[in-house]
Amino acid sequence: MARWEPFDLAASDPDPMVQFRAWFDEGDEMPERDAVALATADAAGRPSVRMVLLRHVDATSVGWYTNYESHKGLDLAANPTAALLWWCEPRGRQVRFEGPVARATPEESDAYFAGRPRGHQVGAHASPQSRPIPDRAWLERRAEEIEARFADGPVPRPAHWGGYRLTPTLVEFFQQRPDRLHDRVVYLRQGDDWRRERWAP
Repeated sequence: MARWEPFDLAASDPDPMVQFRAWFDEGDEMPERDAVALATADAAGRPSVRMVLLRHVDATSVGWYTNYESHKGLDLAANPTAALLWWCEPRGRQVRFEGPVARATPEESDAYFAGRPRGHQVGAHASPQSRPIPDRAWLERRAEEIEARFADGPVPRPAHWGGYRLTPTLVEFFQQRPDRLHDRVVYLRQGDDWRRERWAP
């Protein structure tokens, strides 16, 4: 496949989640295919962005897992909307999602947490994410204390940690082309359906 293959509205799937899955599957040469940029804003509209790992894609939503008391968690509690960007550099592609965000169910979060490596589970307990700490040694001592606490069994999911689901109202597919005459196909939610448009680059 050419690096910057054309992407026309007529060639796009009527369902943006199906189209995303196709592009995602074609990005298997990426070193960290699950990495996405997540943008949130606080109650005053101040934006913040960071990389997270895409851990959920279904017919209606995309999602990730994190500390609910982190910077992004506090943003989402105050302003439960977000934008998420997936970038496939080898193929010159971007996919952008915008929409409301809600927490995953406790059962979904429990199931995902149970499948994480034990060190990651311990870290979720040990780290007061987005808060000042004295030094690295303090964090490592905390992890040792948590490991000792649960040494005789599984590490349970902490109540402050779990998943989020973004249900998009807009999905944009951006395909890089020569001379910055890029292809942009945008899906806009209309009730239970999607309207597709081609946007200028």
